[in-house]
Amino acid sequence: MLTTIMSTTTFLHTAAPAHSTQGVLLPTTLLAQVRERFLHVDTCPYSGKRTYFENAGGSLTLKSVVTQGAEIAAIPDNEHRDNPASHAISEIVTAGRNDLMTFFGANPNNGVIFGGETGTECLFRLIRAAALSAEAGGSLVTCTIEHPATYDATRQWAQRTNRECIEVPFDIDTGRVTAAHYAKCVRPDTRIATLLHTSPVSGMSMDIAEIAQSIRQIAPECIIIVDGIQHAPHGLLNVETYGVDAYVISPYKAFCRFNNGYAWVSRRLSLTEHDKLIGKPADAWELGSRDPSALIGISAMVDYLVWLGGHFTDAPSRRAGLIAAGNAIRNHERALVDRLINGSTGLAGLSTYPGVKLIGPADTPHREGVVSFAIAEYDAKYIVAELGRRGIRVHARSDDVFSGNILRPLGLKAVTRISLAHYNNVNEIDTCLVALQEILS
Repeated sequence: MLTTIMSTTTFLHTAAPAHSTQGVLLPTTLLAQVRERFLHVDTCPYSGKRTYFENAGGSLTLKSVVTQGAEIAAIPDNEHRDNPASHAISEIVTAGRNDLMTFFGANPNNGVIFGGETGTECLFRLIRAAALSAEAGGSLVTCTIEHPATYDATRQWAQRTNRECIEVPFDIDTGRVTAAHYAKCVRPDTRIATLLHTSPVSGMSMDIAEIAQSIRQIAPECIIIVDGIQHAPHGLLNVETYGVDAYVISPYKAFCRFNNGYAWVSRRLSLTEHDKLIGKPADAWELGSRDPSALIGISAMVDYLVWLGGHFTDAPSRRAGLIAAGNAIRNHERALVDRLINGSTGLAGLSTYPGVKLIGPADTPHREGVVSFAIAEYDAKYIVAELGRRGIRVHARSDDVFSGNILRPLGLKAVTRISLAHYNNVNEIDTCLVALQEILS
Protein backbone atom coordinates (compact mmCIF):
# COMPACT_ATOMS: atom_id res chain seq x y z
CA MET A 1 0.00 0.00 0.00
CA LEU A 2 1.29 3.44 -0.96
CA THR A 3 0.51 6.34 1.35
CA THR A 4 1.17 9.93 0.35
CA ILE A 5 0.99 12.66 2.98
CA MET A 6 -0.29 15.75 1.17
CA SER A 7 1.70 18.99 1.27
CA THR A 8 0.04 22.21 2.40
CA THR A 9 2.17 24.26 0.01
CA THR A 10 0.52 24.63 -3.38
CA PHE A 11 2.47 27.16 -5.43
CA LEU A 12 5.75 27.45 -7.28
CA HIS A 13 8.12 30.21 -6.29
CA THR A 14 8.20 33.16 -8.66
CA ALA A 15 11.74 34.41 -9.19
CA ALA A 16 12.73 37.75 -7.70
CA PRO A 17 16.11 39.51 -7.50
CA ALA A 18 18.13 38.86 -4.37
CA HIS A 19 21.80 39.15 -3.46
CA SER A 20 22.38 37.58 -0.06
CA THR A 21 24.13 34.43 -1.26
CA GLN A 22 26.70 35.86 -3.62
CA GLY A 23 29.63 33.62 -2.70
CA VAL A 24 33.30 34.24 -3.49
CA LEU A 25 34.91 33.43 -6.83
CA LEU A 26 38.14 31.49 -7.09
CA PRO A 27 41.10 33.76 -7.92
CA THR A 28 41.46 34.15 -11.69
CA THR A 29 44.92 32.60 -11.88
CA LEU A 30 43.86 29.62 -9.76
CA LEU A 31 40.71 29.07 -11.83
CA ALA A 32 42.86 28.99 -14.98
CA GLN A 33 44.96 26.26 -13.37
CA VAL A 34 41.80 24.39 -12.37
CA ARG A 35 40.43 24.48 -15.92
CA GLU A 36 43.74 23.28 -17.31
CA ARG A 37 43.39 20.07 -15.27
CA PHE A 38 40.14 19.01 -16.98
CA LEU A 39 39.45 17.54 -20.40
CA HIS A 40 37.12 19.25 -22.89
CA VAL A 41 36.61 22.33 -20.71
CA ASP A 42 35.36 24.55 -23.53
CA THR A 43 35.43 22.33 -26.61
CA CYS A 44 33.42 19.22 -27.51
CA PRO A 45 35.19 16.74 -29.81
CA TYR A 46 31.91 16.31 -31.73
CA SER A 47 30.45 19.83 -31.87
CA GLY A 48 33.42 22.15 -31.39
CA LYS A 49 33.52 25.23 -29.18
CA ARG A 50 30.96 25.08 -26.39
CA THR A 51 30.15 26.04 -22.80
CA TYR A 52 29.41 23.05 -20.58
CA PHE A 53 26.47 23.59 -18.24
CA GLU A 54 25.32 19.95 -18.05
CA ASN A 55 27.36 19.00 -14.99
CA ALA A 56 24.38 17.46 -13.19
CA GLY A 57 24.29 14.89 -15.98
CA GLY A 58 28.00 14.13 -15.54
CA SER A 59 30.97 16.33 -14.70
CA LEU A 60 34.01 17.06 -16.80
CA THR A 61 36.77 14.49 -16.28
CA LEU A 62 40.19 15.17 -14.83
CA LYS A 63 43.09 14.54 -17.18
CA SER A 64 44.92 12.67 -14.41
CA VAL A 65 41.97 10.30 -13.95
CA VAL A 66 42.08 9.33 -17.63
CA THR A 67 45.85 9.05 -18.05
CA GLN A 68 46.52 7.17 -14.82
CA GLY A 69 43.46 4.98 -15.32
CA ALA A 70 44.48 4.06 -18.87
CA GLU A 71 47.95 3.06 -17.72
CA ILE A 72 46.63 0.76 -15.01
CA ALA A 73 43.79 -0.61 -17.17
CA ALA A 74 46.42 -2.00 -19.54
CA ILE A 75 47.95 -4.22 -16.85
CA PRO A 76 46.50 -7.76 -17.01
CA ASP A 77 47.52 -8.88 -13.50
CA ASN A 78 44.97 -9.29 -10.73
CA GLU A 79 45.41 -9.04 -6.97
CA HIS A 80 46.59 -11.80 -4.61
CA ARG A 81 49.26 -13.27 -6.89
CA ASP A 82 52.92 -13.64 -6.05
CA ASN A 83 54.43 -11.22 -8.54
CA PRO A 84 55.40 -7.51 -8.54
CA ALA A 85 52.53 -6.40 -10.80
CA SER A 86 49.94 -8.07 -8.57
CA HIS A 87 51.48 -6.48 -5.49
CA ALA A 88 51.36 -3.07 -7.19
CA ILE A 89 47.69 -3.56 -8.11
CA SER A 90 46.90 -4.41 -4.48
CA GLU A 91 48.60 -1.22 -3.35
CA ILE A 92 46.52 0.81 -5.83
CA VAL A 93 43.28 -0.82 -4.67
CA THR A 94 44.14 -0.24 -1.01
CA ALA A 95 45.09 3.39 -1.66
CA GLY A 96 41.86 3.94 -3.57
CA ARG A 97 39.78 2.49 -0.76
CA ASN A 98 41.62 4.64 1.79
CA ASP A 99 41.05 7.74 -0.34
CA LEU A 100 37.36 6.88 -0.56
CA MET A 101 37.22 6.71 3.23
CA THR A 102 38.89 10.13 3.38
CA PHE A 103 36.54 11.54 0.74
CA PHE A 104 33.47 10.23 2.59
CA GLY A 105 34.81 11.59 5.88
CA ALA A 106 34.48 8.09 7.33
CA ASN A 107 36.25 6.27 10.14
CA PRO A 108 37.43 2.85 8.88
CA ASN A 109 36.46 1.35 12.25
CA ASN A 110 32.84 2.42 11.87
CA GLY A 111 31.90 0.88 8.53
CA VAL A 112 32.95 -0.40 5.13
CA ILE A 113 33.00 0.81 1.54
CA PHE A 114 32.01 -1.23 -1.49
CA GLY A 115 31.83 -0.55 -5.20
CA GLY A 116 29.14 -1.50 -7.67
CA GLU A 117 28.19 -1.04 -11.30
CA THR A 118 26.62 2.38 -10.63
CA GLY A 119 25.46 4.47 -7.69
CA THR A 120 21.90 3.44 -8.54
CA GLU A 121 22.85 -0.23 -8.31
CA CYS A 122 24.49 0.35 -4.92
CA LEU A 123 21.33 2.02 -3.61
CA PHE A 124 19.09 -0.77 -4.89
CA ARG A 125 21.36 -3.38 -3.26
CA LEU A 126 21.34 -1.55 0.07
CA ILE A 127 17.59 -1.03 0.13
CA ARG A 128 16.95 -4.65 -0.86
CA ALA A 129 19.26 -6.01 1.84
CA ALA A 130 17.77 -3.73 4.49
CA ALA A 131 14.20 -4.63 3.51
CA LEU A 132 14.85 -8.38 3.53
CA SER A 133 16.72 -8.37 6.84
CA ALA A 134 14.54 -5.95 8.81
CA GLU A 135 11.86 -7.11 11.22
CA ALA A 136 8.66 -8.06 9.42
CA GLY A 137 5.87 -5.55 9.03
CA GLY A 138 6.07 -1.82 9.54
CA SER A 139 6.62 0.85 6.92
CA LEU A 140 9.22 2.13 4.52
CA VAL A 141 9.56 5.88 3.96
CA THR A 142 10.79 7.72 0.87
CA CYS A 143 10.36 11.27 -0.44
CA THR A 144 8.81 12.52 -3.66
CA ILE A 145 11.86 14.70 -4.37
CA GLU A 146 14.17 11.70 -4.62
CA HIS A 147 15.77 10.20 -7.70
CA PRO A 148 14.31 6.83 -8.78
CA ALA A 149 17.47 5.19 -7.42
CA THR A 150 15.89 5.41 -3.96
CA TYR A 151 12.29 6.39 -4.70
CA ASP A 152 11.60 3.42 -6.97
CA ALA A 153 13.68 0.95 -4.97
CA THR A 154 11.87 1.80 -1.75
CA ARG A 155 8.43 1.49 -3.33
CA GLN A 156 9.33 -1.83 -4.97
CA TRP A 157 10.78 -3.41 -1.84
CA ALA A 158 7.90 -2.22 0.29
CA GLN A 159 5.55 -4.03 -2.08
CA ARG A 160 7.72 -7.15 -2.29
CA THR A 161 7.94 -7.42 1.50
CA ASN A 162 4.25 -6.56 2.11
CA ARG A 163 4.99 -3.31 3.89
CA GLU A 164 3.37 0.10 3.61
CA CYS A 165 5.34 2.68 1.60
CA ILE A 166 4.89 6.22 2.88
CA GLU A 167 5.86 9.13 0.64
CA VAL A 168 7.09 12.32 2.27
CA PRO A 169 6.07 15.35 0.16
CA PHE A 170 8.66 18.03 -0.42
CA ASP A 171 7.96 21.75 -0.10
CA ILE A 172 7.28 22.86 -3.67
CA ASP A 173 7.94 26.48 -2.73
CA THR A 174 11.51 25.83 -1.57
CA GLY A 175 12.31 22.71 -3.59
CA ARG A 176 13.44 20.99 -0.38
CA VAL A 177 12.34 18.52 2.26
CA THR A 178 13.04 19.08 5.94
CA ALA A 179 13.12 17.23 9.25
CA ALA A 180 9.61 18.51 9.98
CA HIS A 181 8.29 16.88 6.81
CA TYR A 182 9.81 13.52 7.76
CA ALA A 183 8.60 13.78 11.35
CA LYS A 184 5.01 13.88 10.07
CA CYS A 185 5.44 10.63 8.13
CA VAL A 186 7.88 8.43 10.06
CA ARG A 187 6.29 6.04 12.58
CA PRO A 188 7.78 3.96 15.39
CA ASP A 189 7.50 0.91 13.09
CA THR A 190 9.36 2.53 10.17
CA ARG A 191 12.04 0.05 9.12
CA ILE A 192 13.83 2.01 6.35
CA ALA A 193 13.95 5.68 5.37
CA THR A 194 15.71 7.06 2.30
CA LEU A 195 17.08 10.59 2.03
CA LEU A 196 18.38 12.71 -0.84
CA HIS A 197 21.30 15.00 -0.03
CA THR A 198 20.99 17.24 -3.10
CA SER A 199 18.40 17.20 -5.86
CA PRO A 200 19.63 17.13 -9.48
CA VAL A 201 16.33 18.77 -10.50
CA SER A 202 15.71 21.48 -7.91
CA GLY A 203 19.40 21.86 -7.08
CA MET A 204 18.58 22.14 -3.39
CA SER A 205 20.52 20.44 -0.61
CA MET A 206 18.85 18.94 2.44
CA ASP A 207 19.99 18.95 6.06
CA ILE A 208 20.32 15.20 6.21
CA ALA A 209 21.82 15.18 9.72
CA GLU A 210 18.80 17.05 11.06
CA ILE A 211 16.40 14.80 9.13
CA ALA A 212 18.17 11.67 10.40
CA GLN A 213 17.96 12.93 13.97
CA SER A 214 14.22 13.54 13.64
CA ILE A 215 13.78 10.00 12.27
CA ARG A 216 15.78 8.46 15.13
CA GLN A 217 13.65 10.26 17.71
CA ILE A 218 10.59 8.40 16.39
CA ALA A 219 12.11 5.16 15.08
CA PRO A 220 15.54 4.64 16.70
CA GLU A 221 16.27 1.39 14.83
CA CYS A 222 15.30 2.68 11.40
CA ILE A 223 17.87 2.03 8.64
CA ILE A 224 18.64 5.38 6.95
CA ILE A 225 20.09 5.31 3.42
CA VAL A 226 21.28 8.46 1.62
CA ASP A 227 21.65 9.24 -2.07
CA GLY A 228 24.65 11.61 -2.12
CA ILE A 229 25.32 11.35 -5.86
CA GLN A 230 24.42 14.93 -6.75
CA HIS A 231 25.98 16.46 -3.63
CA ALA A 232 29.42 14.87 -3.98
CA PRO A 233 30.94 17.32 -6.52
CA HIS A 234 29.54 20.43 -4.85
CA GLY A 235 30.55 20.23 -1.22
CA LEU A 236 32.16 18.34 1.59
CA LEU A 237 31.09 14.84 2.68
CA ASN A 238 31.20 13.98 6.38
CA VAL A 239 29.28 10.74 6.90
CA GLU A 240 30.40 10.37 10.53
CA THR A 241 28.27 13.38 11.48
CA TYR A 242 25.08 12.49 9.59
CA GLY A 243 23.78 9.71 11.82
CA VAL A 244 22.87 7.52 8.82
CA ASP A 245 23.56 3.92 7.82
CA ALA A 246 24.64 4.29 4.19
CA TYR A 247 25.76 6.99 1.78
CA VAL A 248 26.23 6.49 -1.97
CA ILE A 249 28.13 8.42 -4.64
CA SER A 250 28.73 8.08 -8.40
CA PRO A 251 32.25 9.23 -9.33
CA TYR A 252 31.27 10.22 -12.88
CA LYS A 253 29.58 13.22 -11.28
CA ALA A 254 32.72 13.94 -9.26
CA PHE A 255 35.33 14.40 -12.00
CA CYS A 256 35.97 10.68 -12.70
CA ARG A 257 35.06 8.25 -15.50
CA PHE A 258 31.75 6.58 -16.17
CA ASN A 259 32.30 3.19 -14.60
CA ASN A 260 30.91 2.53 -11.14
CA GLY A 261 29.42 3.75 -7.86
CA TYR A 262 30.59 3.50 -4.27
CA ALA A 263 28.73 3.14 -0.99
CA TRP A 264 29.80 3.76 2.56
CA VAL A 265 27.93 1.40 4.90
CA SER A 266 27.73 1.69 8.67
CA ARG A 267 28.96 -1.19 10.82
CA ARG A 268 25.37 -2.04 11.77
CA LEU A 269 24.06 -2.24 8.20
CA SER A 270 27.22 -3.89 6.87
CA LEU A 271 26.57 -6.95 9.08
CA THR A 272 22.99 -7.53 7.94
CA GLU A 273 22.24 -10.41 5.57
CA HIS A 274 23.24 -9.51 2.01
CA ASP A 275 24.60 -11.04 -1.19
CA LYS A 276 28.18 -12.22 -0.67
CA LEU A 277 30.42 -15.15 -1.33
CA ILE A 278 30.23 -17.87 1.32
CA GLY A 279 33.36 -17.79 3.42
CA LYS A 280 33.95 -14.06 2.99
CA PRO A 281 33.84 -11.83 6.13
CA ALA A 282 30.38 -10.93 7.39
CA ASP A 283 30.82 -7.30 6.29
CA ALA A 284 32.03 -8.09 2.75
CA TRP A 285 29.80 -6.51 0.10
CA GLU A 286 31.96 -6.53 -3.01
CA LEU A 287 31.27 -9.26 -5.56
CA GLY A 288 34.18 -10.09 -7.82
CA SER A 289 37.49 -8.38 -8.47
CA ARG A 290 37.93 -4.64 -8.18
CA ASP A 291 38.85 -2.42 -11.13
CA PRO A 292 42.20 -0.87 -10.13
CA SER A 293 41.98 1.67 -12.95
CA ALA A 294 38.78 3.03 -11.37
CA LEU A 295 40.32 3.18 -7.90
CA ILE A 296 43.46 4.94 -9.11
CA GLY A 297 41.03 7.42 -10.64
CA ILE A 298 39.51 7.97 -7.21
CA SER A 299 42.97 8.67 -5.82
CA ALA A 300 43.67 11.08 -8.69
CA MET A 301 40.42 12.90 -7.94
CA VAL A 302 41.30 13.18 -4.25
CA ASP A 303 44.82 14.32 -5.19
CA TYR A 304 43.29 17.10 -7.27
CA LEU A 305 40.96 18.27 -4.51
CA VAL A 306 43.78 18.22 -1.97
CA TRP A 307 45.84 20.32 -4.40
CA LEU A 308 42.95 22.78 -4.74
CA GLY A 309 42.39 22.91 -1.00
CA GLY A 310 46.11 23.52 -0.47
CA HIS A 311 45.60 27.05 -1.83
CA PHE A 312 43.34 27.79 1.15
CA THR A 313 44.94 25.89 4.05
CA ASP A 314 48.40 24.99 5.29
CA ALA A 315 47.17 21.93 7.17
CA PRO A 316 49.07 18.86 5.88
CA SER A 317 46.42 16.12 6.00
CA ARG A 318 44.47 15.02 2.94
CA ARG A 319 41.23 15.45 4.84
CA ALA A 320 42.09 19.08 5.65
CA GLY A 321 42.74 19.68 1.96
CA LEU A 322 39.36 18.19 1.07
CA ILE A 323 37.61 20.40 3.62
CA ALA A 324 39.28 23.54 2.26
CA ALA A 325 38.51 22.53 -1.33
CA GLY A 326 34.86 21.85 -0.46
CA ASN A 327 34.47 25.30 1.05
CA ALA A 328 36.15 26.99 -1.92
CA ILE A 329 34.02 25.05 -4.41
CA ARG A 330 30.81 25.94 -2.60
CA ASN A 331 31.69 29.64 -2.48
CA HIS A 332 32.71 29.83 -6.14
CA GLU A 333 29.58 28.05 -7.33
CA ARG A 334 27.36 30.30 -5.22
CA ALA A 335 28.90 33.33 -6.89
CA LEU A 336 28.23 31.87 -10.33
CA VAL A 337 24.64 30.93 -9.46
CA ASP A 338 24.01 34.43 -8.08
CA ARG A 339 25.28 35.95 -11.34
CA LEU A 340 23.11 33.60 -13.41
CA ILE A 341 19.95 34.37 -11.44
CA ASN A 342 20.48 38.07 -10.73
CA GLY A 343 22.73 39.16 -13.59
CA SER A 344 25.49 41.74 -13.44
CA THR A 345 26.02 45.32 -14.53
CA GLY A 346 24.26 45.81 -17.85
CA LEU A 347 23.26 42.14 -18.13
CA ALA A 348 19.88 40.85 -17.01
CA GLY A 349 19.69 37.72 -14.88
CA LEU A 350 17.13 34.95 -15.16
CA SER A 351 15.03 36.41 -12.34
CA THR A 352 14.34 39.61 -14.30
CA TYR A 353 12.44 37.97 -17.15
CA PRO A 354 8.63 38.09 -16.88
CA GLY A 355 7.07 34.69 -16.51
CA VAL A 356 10.25 32.90 -15.45
CA LYS A 357 9.64 30.52 -12.59
CA LEU A 358 12.55 28.97 -10.74
CA ILE A 359 12.32 25.74 -8.80
CA GLY A 360 13.10 27.09 -5.34
CA PRO A 361 13.74 30.67 -4.26
CA ALA A 362 16.13 32.93 -6.12
CA ASP A 363 17.85 33.74 -2.84
CA THR A 364 18.71 30.58 -0.91
CA PRO A 365 21.88 29.17 0.65
CA HIS A 366 20.73 25.64 -0.18
CA ARG A 367 21.12 25.75 -3.97
CA GLU A 368 24.09 23.67 -5.20
CA GLY A 369 25.12 24.40 -8.77
CA VAL A 370 21.71 23.84 -10.41
CA VAL A 371 19.17 26.37 -11.67
CA SER A 372 16.01 24.82 -13.13
CA PHE A 373 13.35 27.09 -14.57
CA ALA A 374 10.19 27.10 -16.67
CA ILE A 375 8.62 29.75 -18.88
CA ALA A 376 4.99 29.32 -19.85
CA GLU A 377 5.48 30.64 -23.39
CA TYR A 378 8.51 28.47 -24.16
CA ASP A 379 8.98 24.72 -24.29
CA ALA A 380 12.00 23.64 -22.25
CA LYS A 381 13.36 21.53 -25.09
CA TYR A 382 13.16 24.56 -27.39
CA ILE A 383 15.32 26.57 -25.00
CA VAL A 384 17.79 23.69 -24.75
CA ALA A 385 17.99 23.46 -28.54
CA GLU A 386 18.40 27.20 -28.99
CA LEU A 387 21.13 27.38 -26.37
CA GLY A 388 22.76 24.39 -28.06
CA ARG A 389 22.78 26.23 -31.41
CA ARG A 390 24.70 28.98 -29.62
CA GLY A 391 27.25 26.54 -28.20
CA ILE A 392 25.82 26.27 -24.69
CA ARG A 393 25.06 22.76 -23.46
CA VAL A 394 22.18 22.45 -20.96
CA HIS A 395 19.42 19.89 -20.46
CA ALA A 396 15.65 19.60 -20.12
CA ARG A 397 14.20 17.55 -17.28
CA SER A 398 10.78 16.19 -18.22
CA ASP A 399 7.82 14.41 -16.64
CA ASP A 400 9.39 11.01 -17.17
CA VAL A 401 10.78 8.04 -15.26
CA PHE A 402 13.62 10.15 -13.84
CA SER A 403 11.91 13.43 -12.90
CA GLY A 404 8.15 12.94 -13.09
CA ASN A 405 7.71 12.43 -9.33
CA ILE A 406 9.34 15.85 -8.77
CA LEU A 407 7.79 17.84 -11.61
CA ARG A 408 4.21 16.64 -11.18
CA PRO A 409 3.78 18.19 -7.71
CA LEU A 410 5.10 21.43 -9.23
CA GLY A 411 2.51 21.30 -11.98
CA LEU A 412 5.22 21.30 -14.65
CA LYS A 413 5.74 19.13 -17.71
CA ALA A 414 9.40 20.12 -18.11
CA VAL A 415 12.08 22.53 -16.96
CA THR A 416 15.31 23.79 -18.47
CA ARG A 417 18.23 22.87 -16.21
CA ILE A 418 21.46 24.84 -16.16
CA SER A 419 23.97 22.97 -14.02
CA LEU A 420 27.44 24.29 -13.33
CA ALA A 421 30.58 23.30 -11.45
CA HIS A 422 33.58 24.98 -9.90
CA TYR A 423 35.57 24.99 -13.14
CA ASN A 424 32.98 27.20 -14.84
CA ASN A 425 33.67 30.94 -14.94
CA VAL A 426 31.82 34.27 -15.12
CA ASN A 427 32.47 34.62 -18.85
CA GLU A 428 30.51 31.42 -19.43
CA ILE A 429 27.67 32.67 -17.22
CA ASP A 430 27.56 35.95 -19.14
CA THR A 431 27.63 34.12 -22.49
CA CYS A 432 24.63 32.08 -21.34
CA LEU A 433 22.76 35.19 -20.20
CA VAL A 434 23.38 36.94 -23.53
CA ALA A 435 22.08 33.88 -25.35
CA LEU A 436 18.98 33.69 -23.14
CA GLN A 437 18.35 37.37 -23.83
CA GLU A 438 18.34 36.63 -27.55
CA ILE A 439 16.08 33.61 -27.17
CA LEU A 440 13.57 35.12 -24.74
CA SER A 441 13.30 38.47 -26.50
